[in-house]
Amino acid sequence: MQNNLSDTVQLTIDLIQRDSVTPVDKGCQIMLAERLANSGFNAEYLRFGEVDNLWCRRGHNGPLFVFAGHTDVVPTGPVDKWSYEPFAAKIEDGILYGRGTADMKGSIAAMVTACERFVAEHPQHAGSIAFLLTSDEEGPATDGTVKVIETLQARQDHIDWCVVGEPTSTDKVADVVKNGRRGSLNGYLTVQGKQGHIAYPHLADNPVHKLAPALAELCAMQWDQGNADFPPTSFQVSNLNSGTGATNIIPGTAELIFNFRYSTEVTHDELQQQVEAILDKHGVAYQLDWVLSGKPFRTAGGKLLEAVQVAVKTVTGYETTLSTSGGTSDGRFIAPTGAQVIELGPLNATIHQIDEHVSVADLDTLSSIYQQLLTELLVN
Repeated sequence: MQNNLSDTVQLTIDLIQRDSVTPVDKGCQIMLAERLANSGFNAEYLRFGEVDNLWCRRGHNGPLFVFAGHTDVVPTGPVDKWSYEPFAAKIEDGILYGRGTADMKGSIAAMVTACERFVAEHPQHAGSIAFLLTSDEEGPATDGTVKVIETLQARQDHIDWCVVGEPTSTDKVADVVKNGRRGSLNGYLTVQGKQGHIAYPHLADNPVHKLAPALAELCAMQWDQGNADFPPTSFQVSNLNSGTGATNIIPGTAELIFNFRYSTEVTHDELQQQVEAILDKHGVAYQLDWVLSGKPFRTAGGKLLEAVQVAVKTVTGYETTLSTSGGTSDGRFIAPTGAQVIELGPLNATIHQIDEHVSVADLDTLSSIYQQLLTELLVN
């Protein structure tokens, strides 16, 4: 243990030093559950496939407030490119370096220490507090939060308020709170052609040439105008593959992977229909498989949103900004249950990057905001 570190920073270090690259948890959840037990939380370990999940609850009555997060992290990338070993949790000039500092072990640590202080001050608080942690957020996200939510719904455990600890801040801690996210729809397209010698194109059928006009129209398409809460829907190609690597062979197939980040102005069914109509119009012979990663959601108002705005102002002195930008989160699995969901965490400037880091002062501020949020909601 390093000297003169707050409980929040020390817990963050303890978590980072466990190299829990998705979907491996490396004992993070057991460590957290054992610590939370000292504050009256009861742990339930829910393992699905290779994924560890933790449901840890204090209290039996409503309303139910949940801190949600993930103990898994993305791979480090080339370790020799890091200024410090990725899982050493090195502090330099008030900055904590390591994989998962911002995304999102720092948030989890801040949540735990906030609860410890809150429960110590208000042991008879209203309602219940719970943690929903998974090791499957950075991976396929099929055996993590979504499965835990199914389990909770089956036994009629209803979440009223949920804070996801994703790194939402831009310039200073808590300057941005996410009160919703865009939907995410993936398309896996295979265009059929006929392989042949490049010198005899009349005996072949080039799938790239077939795809090109349709792809140009898809890229130029304006899918909607967005609205006051969401930016316009975007279409982006992530992968395009074709050919054998030889210079004299017309390929037999072309494969395209693309993604929509879409607003509430359009549904995933409408997007699928529009894409297929464009492909059909251009006479493309294709197979297209769709994977819906998550529908858009938004917490428009309510006690949680009001409380987090007050909490940020009380602790920091400045107003937070509400946003629905960015990628998806596990909030997409929780919001459809009817829960009010927001996301609040540290700066996101270095997430998934070499030398991911977070300010140790920001971690303490974040923990204070979480504690104030609990006070706003659960102290009568």
